[in-house]
Amino acid sequence: MRVLAALSGGVDSAVAAARAVEAGHDVTGVHMALSRNRDLHRNGSRGCCSIEDANDARRAADNLGIPYYVWDLSDEFHDTVVADFLSEYEAGRTPNPCVRCNEHIKFETLLERASALGFDAVVTGHYARIDVRDDGVRELHRAADAAKDQSYVLAVMGPDKLARSMFPLGITTSKSQVRAEAAARGLGVSNKPDSYDICFVADGDTKGFLERELGERPGDIVDDSGAVVGAHTGAYAYTVGQRKGLGLGRPAPDGRPRYVTEVDTVRNVVTVGPETLLSVSTLVGEKAVWLAPDVSADEPVRCEAQVRAHGEPAPGAVRRDGDRLIVELDAPIRGIAAGQSLVVYAGSRVLGQATLTR
Repeated sequence: MRVLAALSGGVDSAVAAARAVEAGHDVTGVHMALSRNRDLHRNGSRGCCSIEDANDARRAADNLGIPYYVWDLSDEFHDTVVADFLSEYEAGRTPNPCVRCNEHIKFETLLERASALGFDAVVTGHYARIDVRDDGVRELHRAADAAKDQSYVLAVMGPDKLARSMFPLGITTSKSQVRAEAAARGLGVSNKPDSYDICFVADGDTKGFLERELGERPGDIVDDSGAVVGAHTGAYAYTVGQRKGLGLGRPAPDGRPRYVTEVDTVRNVVTVGPETLLSVSTLVGEKAVWLAPDVSADEPVRCEAQVRAHGEPAPGAVRRDGDRLIVELDAPIRGIAAGQSLVVYAGSRVLGQATLTR
């Protein structure tokens, strides 16, 4: 097959491309330049898509003997991922930009361009497994390495995009194995640190980034009775379940910690209260993506629900209601915020995904 290998400049994408070459595919490498700042540099493990990353990607392609191109997707990235991130926080929700990047950039824009150029599939360094059954149904599963599993952020891609994607690292049992393979192949990125946090907030200060982009909007922090207990510089910078960084002048009457229980960006008010107010038993998500065409969820189906990239799955039952997913949990969980990605599993298999509304 003619495949397009997305080369980020890291060790995972380099080894994924190498495995695709070794498997006999006709591979072309492409680096997606996502930052509008052409002078951007990495800060250790923070940030990505820098000059260093582009150069590392080129060296990996040279090592593998494959053609290499750089595609400037910075406008698409800003207009979809960054703009969505800001608008969601401004609305009082808590988005996951990695989900949006996979949805709009890596498995929409990239796949569209790849298809237009005659490529059969896109290869990435994501940790997830694709199993193809005898009847042709393609299933998305958790990676063999649970610590690196990225099926949560890939669930949004949908069955059509899944059919044109390849994840060679999904069967790998440890990151150390990938690094050892890179070293054995002479890939200079074998010891390169993994990037983490939000790539376009390279210093890790999300609150500072939001304040720079949205401006300060002073307002009140109130308790569950409505009494003012503190002040903030922008309700958009808070998320449900947050405990640290509240800056409250005095403790709760019972001395227990207080958590953010509601963010109202229209009134510019943040409400705090005891941890018990964070418990929820029902999850509702919209814009559902269903990845299991052989599984009907018109009636409740047993599942495990996950609401954070590396969160603990919670058992329950899911059903579809139009473009919504509704999960009734066996036991309450805490700290759920609108805007988070809800992914439902059956064992290791991804059934579907939706964006939490409440």
